Amino acid sequence: MNDLFKSVAENALYVLSFLAIIVAVFAVAVLLEKAARKKNDVREPILGTRKMAMIGMFSVIAMILHLFDFPLPFAPAFYKLDFSELPILVGTFAFGPAAGVTMEFIKILLKLFVKGTSTAFVGDLANFVIGCSFILPASVIYAFRKDKKTAIAACIIGTAILTVFGTAFNAVYLLPAFSRLYGMPLDQLLAMGSAVNPRVKEGSIISFVIACVAPLNLIKGASVSIVTLLIYKPLSPIIKTGHRA
Repeated sequence: MNDLFKSVAENALYVLSFLAIIVAVFAVAVLLEKAARKKNDVREPILGTRKMAMIGMFSVIAMILHLFDFPLPFAPAFYKLDFSELPILVGTFAFGPAAGVTMEFIKILLKLFVKGTSTAFVGDLANFVIGCSFILPASVIYAFRKDKKTAIAACIIGTAILTVFGTAFNAVYLLPAFSRLYGMPLDQLLAMGSAVNPRVKEGSIISFVIACVAPLNLIKGASVSIVTLLIYKPLSPIIKTGHRA
């Protein structure tokens, strides 16, 4: 706990910008959810008491899954796959985009309290932003029309955005940020990719993110989407009312 507060103090400006991004994403989610609710004539609160309790439960499950991340053979070991977006996507389909962004934030907050940060919050910001790039578009699409075909389309579009945005975000921000943070030349990070993946060209950040990052994001989005589509309908009555239909 003391280490976490020390990290916050040492990176106060970055933490404030992190919080500003969270607020901005949440505001976008609320506006889009209000538009969907107006279209569907839904009048219940965006974040009611029961919703908050369920959001807390799904966030804890997501945090636990986040801790059990693992590397894949085609990417350097500092890239790891986790399935923390699974409970969040299920909860977001049930309770809306604002709930999804809230769960992403609580997941990261709980992870910081349990494990702290080893990346001066850079990796934590990346996890939040990239996670939202998946669950936010998928949940917004589903919020406007809640049927099976829309759910499938929402998952496909969310996975596509996750893959494209996550790949670009790594190239433009994340890899250069890690290079500065660890005082390691960017070429050295890229060399770690070419060491495990022959498709990574020496010194090419584009080939690195296409060969290492894009497949990881695609696998994550596709697997989370498939499982969500399989389990959401049977779980939906229990999630929303606490009783089986």
